[in-house]
Formats: sequence, C-alpha cells, structure tokens
Amino acid sequence: MTRRTEWSGSPAEPGGDPESGYGPAEPEAGGGARPGRRSRCGAGSGSGFGEGAGRRARSGTRSSGSPSSSRAETGEPRDPVEQARNICLRLLTGSPRTRKQLADALRKREIPDEAAEEVLARFVDVGLIDDAAFAGAWVESRHHGRGLARRALVRELRTKGVDSAVIDEAVGQLDPDQEEETARELVARKLRSTRGLDRDKRLRRLAGMLARKGYGEGMALRVVRQALEEEGEDTEGLDEPF
Repeated sequence: MTRRTEWSGSPAEPGGDPESGYGPAEPEAGGGARPGRRSRCGAGSGSGFGEGAGRRARSGTRSSGSPSSSRAETGEPRDPVEQARNICLRLLTGSPRTRKQLADALRKREIPDEAAEEVLARFVDVGLIDDAAFAGAWVESRHHGRGLARRALVRELRTKGVDSAVIDEAVGQLDPDQEEETARELVARKLRSTRGLDRDKRLRRLAGMLARKGYGEGMALRVVRQALEEEGEDTEGLDEPF
C-alpha cells in the first residue's frame, strides 16, 4: 500500500522529495516548468509554523539587523579589500594622510590586516600615499603658517607615523637663517603685549613662546635679547640660560 502524505491546501503529489521540501515540476504558462516548493506550514505539523508563523518568519528575515544585511541595504561592499579601498579614498579626499594614519583608520574599522596591507601597498605604488611628499608639505605649511621650528615639526611628524629618515630629510629643507628670521617675526608680534611687565617676566614669556614652537634655548635667548635691546631695555645679565 502506498502511503499518502497530505500537504496543507494541496492534494498529494507524486514524485516529491519529502526531505528537500520540493515537489515535482509544475506547468507554467507557455508550456515551461518550474520547481514547485512544498509548504511546510501545514496546520498541526508540530513544527510551530502555521500560516501566521510563516509570515512572521519571512518578515523577521527581511528586517534582520545583522551587519551583512545592513551593509547590503546601505550599498557598502562586503569584500574587505573593497571596504578598505573606499575608506582610504574617503579619508584622502579630505586631506593628505600618512600610511600609518590610514592603517590606524582601517584597524579601527576592523578591516582584516591582510586586506588592509593589500590596499595600502597598492596606494603607495600608485602614489596616493606618499609620506615623503606629505612630510615636505607639512614642514612648509606649519613653519610658514604657525612659525614652528625643527623640533616641533619633528614631534608632529613622528606622531603621524612618518619614518625618521623621511622626517630628517623634510626638516632639512629649513634654512637655519630662515628659521631664526621666523623666530624674530614671532617675537616682534608678541612684544607689544608684554610692555608694562618687568624685564625678566617679558623674557620668560617671549622665550617660553619660542620654546613651545620648537626653538632651541640659545636661539630663543638671542632673539629675545635683541628685541628687548631695540626697545631700550637693559639686557645685562640676560646671557644666562632661562
């Protein structure tokens, strides 16, 4: 005797695969055939899936809050190499970055190391990452824009992950005479605000300003002393280190 299996809402169909849940081919318009999927949602099936449960299950699948579904909805690629490339391009659009800055950004976004290294190496090859050019532009901009001296520039470039040899080459473009001239301009701008203070306090304030910008003690003392002399201050004893 052949056992007959009852499926909800449909007569028994021969040739179906009860394990896969797929029935035999069903005719389509035009004579074609497509596989017909059997419903597992029959009443009293014991699986806990009725018609309403099936709708809830499908709805839950569509509204899943998993990272993969979120990326698909927002158009973010799933390939980590593509993700790394997009992140780097967005960051470089805003301003130049060093290799280390981009590597740190990829690590923060949990990009696998292998994918990050592949993208970073490629960007170096095509010139999108150039730490030497970055360091040279940084020195030029920060010296002329903020009056920073070698020491301060070296500190800043180190924090951005630039190699020591590259830093030395970049700060080497600063002419010592130009550096001292910049120090004089900084003191001249600050000098007026110190008038009315006693000589030693003026010295400390002006020399401290230069020190914070990376100027050495000897140069700072020499520049400040000359500026005070030009104002008629008595600079006797100001040769001592401050």
